Amino acid sequence: MDQQRREEEEERLDGLEEREGGEKDGTLRTPSRRREEEEEEEEEEEEEEEEIGMRKAGAKDKPRRELIGRHTPISASSSFTSSPLLSSSLCRGRGGEEDGEEDEVRVAIVTIEDESCPSEPFGTAHLETAYRITRIVDGGDKKEEKEGEIEGMEEDEGEEANSDDREEDAEVTAPSLHLQSQMKRKLDHGPDGRPFPSGKKHCKGNTHLSPASLIQATPTTFGDLRLANGHSAQRRRVTSGPPPTGLQDWLLTFQTWSGPERLLALDELIDRCETSQVKHMMQVIEPQFQRDFISLLPKELALYVLTFLAPRDLLQAAQTCRYWRILAEDNLLWREKCREEGVSESASRRRKCVRPGVAVSPWKSAYIRQHRIENNWRKGDTREPAVLKGHDDHVITCLQLSGDLIVSGSDDNTLKVWSAITGKCLRTLTGHSGGVWCSQMAVATVISGSTDRTLRVWDAETGECVHTLYGHTSTVRCMHLHGNRVVSGSRDTTLRVWDVSTGRCEHVLTGHVAAVRCVQYDGRRVVSGGYDYMVKVWDPETEACLHTLQGHTNRVYSLQFDGMFVVSGSLDTSIRVWDAETGGCVHTLTGHQSLTSGMELRDNILVSGNADSTVRVWDVRTGQCLHTLQGPNKHQSAVTCLQFCRGLVLSSSDDGTVKLWDLKTGAWLRDVVALQSRGSGGVVWRIRASDTRLVCAAGSRNGTEETKLLVLDFDLDDKKKETD
Repeated sequence: MDQQRREEEEERLDGLEEREGGEKDGTLRTPSRRREEEEEEEEEEEEEEEEIGMRKAGAKDKPRRELIGRHTPISASSSFTSSPLLSSSLCRGRGGEEDGEEDEVRVAIVTIEDESCPSEPFGTAHLETAYRITRIVDGGDKKEEKEGEIEGMEEDEGEEANSDDREEDAEVTAPSLHLQSQMKRKLDHGPDGRPFPSGKKHCKGNTHLSPASLIQATPTTFGDLRLANGHSAQRRRVTSGPPPTGLQDWLLTFQTWSGPERLLALDELIDRCETSQVKHMMQVIEPQFQRDFISLLPKELALYVLTFLAPRDLLQAAQTCRYWRILAEDNLLWREKCREEGVSESASRRRKCVRPGVAVSPWKSAYIRQHRIENNWRKGDTREPAVLKGHDDHVITCLQLSGDLIVSGSDDNTLKVWSAITGKCLRTLTGHSGGVWCSQMAVATVISGSTDRTLRVWDAETGECVHTLYGHTSTVRCMHLHGNRVVSGSRDTTLRVWDVSTGRCEHVLTGHVAAVRCVQYDGRRVVSGGYDYMVKVWDPETEACLHTLQGHTNRVYSLQFDGMFVVSGSLDTSIRVWDAETGGCVHTLTGHQSLTSGMELRDNILVSGNADSTVRVWDVRTGQCLHTLQGPNKHQSAVTCLQFCRGLVLSSSDDGTVKLWDLKTGAWLRDVVALQSRGSGGVVWRIRASDTRLVCAAGSRNGTEETKLLVLDFDLDDKKKETD
């Protein structure tokens, strides 16, 4: 009877104890419940043994996951040892089955997110891990609860547990205390505001749960760094033989040292390494610290960085990878590069060479084309110039180039229109009864002046003479076309202003007392120079002479006018710079030894060619001579003509050559043309240049060189592609 009462009393006490424990942990543990939990534990042990067998066989464990919001809960049955984030067991059993005492550990992992942040130097992962640990010791007499959460790089916000509890829990180590001080309390709710799951499972083991096992910190070893960067844990090993004896002991000793001690050991080790061994270390280490910062930046910032590269460097950067190629093809980026180099917008629209399936920036194509043309000018190629023969053995007195048309005038009374592409003579303009000594051209309109005292207006495309302009009483020696007006100067000492479209003479300017040899017209003012040593500035509308510029002591043969400065070259060897508004002489440029036969003025830089065989470069604002183009490669005879082109200076001479000079440095670059009869009578009379072409009128005075035109095209690569 007493035995029966004692059994009933024990059952009642057990029931009270179970109910009390159930109220605390949210569940009621009955004997049947305990049996179910024991069965679940046995199943978990079997599953863990199977997983260990599968891992040994090389199979990959893929635990089932249930997506909740953006988080992925991991059940207690999952294999944490297979995950790179968790390296220790989550639960353990304690005590024996005889006294029925057990330790319980409940773990709810709310979130483990691995988002590789490209802005981090080592690709560290950002984790949000929350955990809750409850231990019930000796039937609930003692209870310790710890809660915490670690979020990425947040500051410390947790509260430290009291010192008495830390002393009682001998299993909690110093690292776990440090981690606990960084934890943020959120009680029973995760970072997304959802309550933690209340389910629990019993686990048996011999190791305590450490909060560090649920946290992936910043990579601390080189192996961690390789994993964080997405590389395989296995790297190429040296296969020179079996590992040396004591290697593992040496590694364990190394791991026990502090950071400064490890650095000291590494320094000593490197000093004792051979070159091949150091090279091996570099091959293993260097790739882990190389970052493609351009690909990691936003596109706008990446493009801003690329603006600091030179165009040549941009072309090389485009060969790095596909994404760099996309950035390096940005049209706005190349537009800025073209503006820096002075490439016009019309050039970007001229040709768009687009290969199938490849998007090419029009501005980039324009820049590459201009760079290729520049290179062809400076370095040349093996192509022979096109030879255009005509005018028999007569002298070519004037030459014009407009687009793909070339017009040459001769003392044989004719002008010829040539195709710069095919080299064929398209038509011959006949009508003058005397030699043609001057001409001007705009698009397809040609104006010519002759010793027959007339000017003629031609349509170069049809060969028709549109107007014959009568008025001068002697040879028309010079002219200048601006817009729809042309101003002509004659040996009759007068200048006439003509309307090209109507053929009417609008104004006559009189004042010179000798032949007018050169004239300039900018649409507002007319400037003329004559054999009377005078330079005059005119208002063509009122026909008034505004200024007579006196100072030369011989005939004036050449003029330049940019609206601000008037520059005159004379047989007295001097060049004078005048203020067009006041008429005052600003500078007298001395240095030449003979007649200045030709000049070119652009952006306050003056280039002068002289019969003394030299070419000089001047700054008209200061009057300083910047360069004298001479030396061992200088001309051997009088300079006959000059041209500005792409920062280059072209000069032709009676010595039968055309030389190319660098305007900025004054250096000789090369002989663009050299006649076979050079030095023995061959002469280059006139040259005309565009951005892509050079036309030379050549011949001789003694019959050693036949009269001809030489055409050099520096854009042939582009044309060849178009033809193909």
